[in-house]
Amino acid sequence: MMERVRLRDLGITIGALPTGEHNAITDVPGVLVGHATVIADEPRVARTGVTVIVPREGIWSDNVFGGYCSFNGNGEMTGVHWLEESGMIDSAIGISNTHAIGVVRDTIVAHAVAHGQIGGFLLPIAAETYDGWLSDIDAFHITPAHVFAALAAARGGPVAEGNIGGGTGMICYGFKGGIGTSSRVVSTKSGVFTVGALVQANYGARADLRVDGVPVGLEIGLDKVPAREEVPAPPPPGDAGSIIVVLATDAPLLPVPCKRLARRAIVGLARAGGVGYNGSGDIFLAFATGNHLPPGAGAPLDVKMLPHGQIDDLFVAAADAVEEAIINALCAAETMTGFRGRTVHALPLDELRRVMARYRPDTERF
Repeated sequence: MMERVRLRDLGITIGALPTGEHNAITDVPGVLVGHATVIADEPRVARTGVTVIVPREGIWSDNVFGGYCSFNGNGEMTGVHWLEESGMIDSAIGISNTHAIGVVRDTIVAHAVAHGQIGGFLLPIAAETYDGWLSDIDAFHITPAHVFAALAAARGGPVAEGNIGGGTGMICYGFKGGIGTSSRVVSTKSGVFTVGALVQANYGARADLRVDGVPVGLEIGLDKVPAREEVPAPPPPGDAGSIIVVLATDAPLLPVPCKRLARRAIVGLARAGGVGYNGSGDIFLAFATGNHLPPGAGAPLDVKMLPHGQIDDLFVAAADAVEEAIINALCAAETMTGFRGRTVHALPLDELRRVMARYRPDTERF
């Protein structure tokens, strides 16, 4: 069995655009990511955690433009009503499990209050996917201390992926899923910009999985690697689950282009085999740090806007980065046993390489 590596370490690339230095959302200057992971067997089984994305250091005093998109809405993301109304994001963004979304949202507020970062109210963005198959979700494992820890751990540079933070107990295409990230660098007439994606992947039927167009899920069927071990309780449907996507860019985008960028996450999801099944919560967020928005400004703000005619490469970058971030989550995640003794197996990377080589015999990259 191969050690866990990222997709590009296997010689597999998505698209033609170059990645940033770390091939991560943190390649967008100023973006920070932090995780807090909760794993325990007593007194109740925990395979869960929290992931936070800080759009830039000092976000509370220098807001960013943003937008969101719901592809299939069987999920939750708080704060989007004010985002839709104002077009701005003014705090850290949290991702966790379905029953922890309230704690995460409230603790982001508490953190801002404790650090004197707000003078009025805060409506932070927190999102969720369901990890109740591997974690005893009704035990409410996530506490404010975990959210504070994730915020304190937020850093730039390489981002840990797979079974970590909010992605700890997630399942994707019947394999172990979790956190994944990727980035792309684009050149426009207005300058060079970076687009980064971070996903919490917890969705999809095994047969739907595709890697760079190759039907990997059909080739690595249940006869090769079981999706789940036999357990006393029946497993959820293979198409149940959700995905949260956060896109970031340093391009000067206003709220409407941010919403347009968020929609392009659908393209990356579809390329990887995502359908947006009825039971899935597929909610996507995009923010842009190319403008500076001090709250309470006393005069009109001087903001910039990338011309619509120059945004196509950002759309391509978003689609490619989301697709690769999903596969990176699968490549990094490790086999996990959790609640009620259930086991979810990791995507076998040696088998993945063999499948890709069989479909791409003329390429030297395998």
